[in-house]
Amino acid sequence: MASAVRAGPRLRQAVEGGELAGLSAGLRAELEAAVASERAVVPFSLLRRLHAALREAGSPLYLHKLLEGCEIDLPEVPVPPRNPELVARLERIKAKLANEEYRRMTRNITGQETNGTLAEFGRQVRSVKAVVITIFNFIITVVAAFACTYLGSQYVFAETAAVSEPAAPAPACGTLCASWAGAADALPAAGSSLRHTQGHLSLVLCPQRVLSAVIVASVVGLAELYVMVRTLEGDLGKL
Repeated sequence: MASAVRAGPRLRQAVEGGELAGLSAGLRAELEAAVASERAVVPFSLLRRLHAALREAGSPLYLHKLLEGCEIDLPEVPVPPRNPELVARLERIKAKLANEEYRRMTRNITGQETNGTLAEFGRQVRSVKAVVITIFNFIITVVAAFACTYLGSQYVFAETAAVSEPAAPAPACGTLCASWAGAADALPAAGSSLRHTQGHLSLVLCPQRVLSAVIVASVVGLAELYVMVRTLEGDLGKL
């Protein structure tokens, strides 16, 4: 903290020129010694005493005019010696941070140079794995749609298959249904069991059920293909 000022030309002139002759001899001696010193530093306490003496003596001089051209003397702050261990530690930390920043900036380049073959092989494996999983999901979805539609359609076509005549089988039941109907007419004793078997086979092999299952599976497959194409376009757009 500042506690003194360096004497300016106006203060020197007042002290050395006799303008302060009306003040006490002790105060003038202290001012002359302060001005004549090597750095010409005048303490604040001496300036306060000078200000009070000027007011008591009724001098026309004012302290703020005497201080024109003076500079505040700021003491030098002593710098403590630096610990060499702390300096070495700071240098190591700076070097570590610089290396981490460099690795972060060149992460992609160094990764390709160091692990070029392995990284390329890993990308290929991931691409093949994604394709295999996509194809597997597509097949499972289509097969599941076909199976669910085929099994569920038996409740829709059950009545049509059950009312087929044994003597004149319906064309929709196919050749196998007609053969079973003829066998039922030729063997009257086993007619009831053959008619039951005929109804069961017509229920299993009914073309309407197969056709409906194929239609539903085709629609589901087209929808899956559309989603796959859109996803592929999005991935290519990101690249």
